[in-house]
Amino acid sequence: MQKHVVLPQSFAALGLETPVLEALAALKFENPTDIQKAMIPLVLAGRDVLGQAQTGTGKTAAFGLPIIQLVDPELALQALVLCPTRELAAQVVGDMRRFAKQRPIHCVPVYGGHGLRQQLHQLGRKPHVAVGTPGRVLDLLGRGALGTDAVRFIVLDEVDRMLDIGFRDDIRKILSRFPQPHQTIFVSATLSDEIKSLARQHMKDPQEVNVAGDNLTVESVEQFYCPVEPWDKYRLLRTLLRVERPRLMIVFTNTKHAARRLAKRLVADGIEAKEIHGDLVQQKREKVMERFRRHQIPVLVATDLASRGIDVTAVTHIVNYDVPHDPEVYVHRIGRTARMGTIGRALTLVTREQGHELTRIEMLINKELTPLKLDGFEPSPPPRDGPMAPIGPVPSPSSSAPGERDTPSAAAPAPARSAPATLGGRFRPARRRRL
Repeated sequence: MQKHVVLPQSFAALGLETPVLEALAALKFENPTDIQKAMIPLVLAGRDVLGQAQTGTGKTAAFGLPIIQLVDPELALQALVLCPTRELAAQVVGDMRRFAKQRPIHCVPVYGGHGLRQQLHQLGRKPHVAVGTPGRVLDLLGRGALGTDAVRFIVLDEVDRMLDIGFRDDIRKILSRFPQPHQTIFVSATLSDEIKSLARQHMKDPQEVNVAGDNLTVESVEQFYCPVEPWDKYRLLRTLLRVERPRLMIVFTNTKHAARRLAKRLVADGIEAKEIHGDLVQQKREKVMERFRRHQIPVLVATDLASRGIDVTAVTHIVNYDVPHDPEVYVHRIGRTARMGTIGRALTLVTREQGHELTRIEMLINKELTPLKLDGFEPSPPPRDGPMAPIGPVPSPSSSAPGERDTPSAAAPAPARSAPATLGGRFRPARRRRL
């Protein structure tokens, strides 16, 4: 006897039909998020949409579900989705395939890192949906391999990030290749003046949807900052791992070099950690991400660009090992936790000189971060070879936890410079608070 499937009626009320509802039931989707409630009816109605919502609130389903319903299985390529990174493109194409489980809709990825010949072959099979990065999409358009005649939907996913990392010209060139009538959909965590200007040029009477409100952060993310000197950052991270006991943690650095060094040091100290950044070949990046999703790697050290596409619901902790230079990047980073209503913690390591950056973050999110003092962590004086030296191994004192190698041993000569008594856990970064 066939088991009766209960279709999610809250999605049906938005205008979605049985094949899509059956796919959602299999995925255990029960209730739409705010961005999905707002966007799905508009896309189904044929409107151009400019959608803003917090990271992790289901923006892919907000545009993906109605597109899957509206695509005609009898026609060639009808939807093109642009993403800032390969990881996000891979994530989106995976989601679109799951949404299309009950429809004969073929979705393909088109991005660098995979063989061009294979992607040309896939495009030759006349897929209905293509998801890719601007560089590869522009290349395929130039080769005439990406059909434009039947395209009805063009989506720019995380358009703010695409502009941030230098895809402005590519995006404009791509959009100019589709003069025929079509729906254009922008989705983003933030909407800058530049995005709105781009929308005015390439969208027709767009409906703006903003469910982020004035608070750009996920409410269920508990946010803290940890005062620390540069040479103590790694030791503080080790203390965080011991005290917080994260199930899945992403540690953000500002550079690929820092991510490599930090991951290598964690592994040397017996912590299962992997790095993910732009220098890794695509196959290795995908393998690392698959292991992280399966909870086989508890600590992922990532750069901002590589983190796009990390859609792992179970991430419990975000650590900003390096404070981001752009406060909006902070919003994207902490959005990797507390996804789809789960609980998460975000901890930012802030040195004395970074008070201004911390204040800019607080002004953007309209919230003060709570200072966090970790039990068992005491500041140390600067190392002999200079005040920075945050990565290179140094001898471990007998009182430290196994594997920690940041503090000079008791037998070592006195440091060249003594630190003021107000350093470490007893200081707050100098900055002006808002009135």
